[in-house]
Amino acid sequence: IPWSNPGKVVKVEKANTLIENGLWPKQEAATAMLQRVMEELTGRADLGEAFKLFVDPRDIVAIKPNGIAGQQGATMATNKELVLAVVNGVIAAGVPAQNIIIYEQFKKFLTGTRVVDKAQTLDPEFPAGVRTAIHDNKDAVMEEIKVGSYTTQYARAFTEATCVINLCMIKDHSICGFTGAMKNITHGTIINPHVFHEHNASPQIAQLYAQDVVKSRVRLHISDAFKLIYDQGPLDKNPKRRIPHECLYASTDPVALDVIGWQVIDHHRKENGLPSLKAAGREPSYIRAAGELGLGTFDVNKIRLREVKI
Repeated sequence: IPWSNPGKVVKVEKANTLIENGLWPKQEAATAMLQRVMEELTGRADLGEAFKLFVDPRDIVAIKPNGIAGQQGATMATNKELVLAVVNGVIAAGVPAQNIIIYEQFKKFLTGTRVVDKAQTLDPEFPAGVRTAIHDNKDAVMEEIKVGSYTTQYARAFTEATCVINLCMIKDHSICGFTGAMKNITHGTIINPHVFHEHNASPQIAQLYAQDVVKSRVRLHISDAFKLIYDQGPLDKNPKRRIPHECLYASTDPVALDVIGWQVIDHHRKENGLPSLKAAGREPSYIRAAGELGLGTFDVNKIRLREVKI
């Protein structure tokens, strides 16, 4: 039974983590920050022992990064350095490398994470046996299910896994206001995400996340927040709206993690003279809807945020 701690969110911050161009983190920084965020979340100092709370050696582990804002030279994708650190942690917990798959929606999204090159060849730093996959909004084998007004399917890389680790980001989103933990899983995994964008994608994101196929698989959420986009997201079209943040966040509660991410975005919008997401007409109300569906903790007074600087 995977370990869970509803309402707990851990934030680990470390200065000087980015390489000279400010685009990607140093590998040693990403590894150290992952170790500490997992320790603070689980109470286990050894990374492999921490991941044992979430994975079993028999698991097929799917890792879902977010690469949409890393395509075509942009820089706001889940960083390869964090993905590699997570893969090594899962292997240290006893999962064979061949039981680990890193998947994305499209080839250009996976390339954007730098986990693979343009030919889709896995970076040689990854252990032999680790696999990658893309679903192209069509590689699904499960029966269709109805969610709200539409039917959908979740991608095969997701449904054939027994455990999913979500490596999301903290970004403004032009449609739903904020994109973090839940949306990375829902709209990054279903085969027809476009039909679930109506009325700011709310409550559709919550409804999609509430399906048993999701709740039975997703065990851990880690936000890659070395950088964030506070406006004009989710693509990295305006570098002036992208800022360094140099943090990792971790939680087993996707709603609580999204509440914290929403607060971070609104904080930086205010600092830069912009209205809140609500005032801008893009309140991410799907997060509240997810709380009402029992998917996690929405009440900020019940969220326990542990902040650590290393």
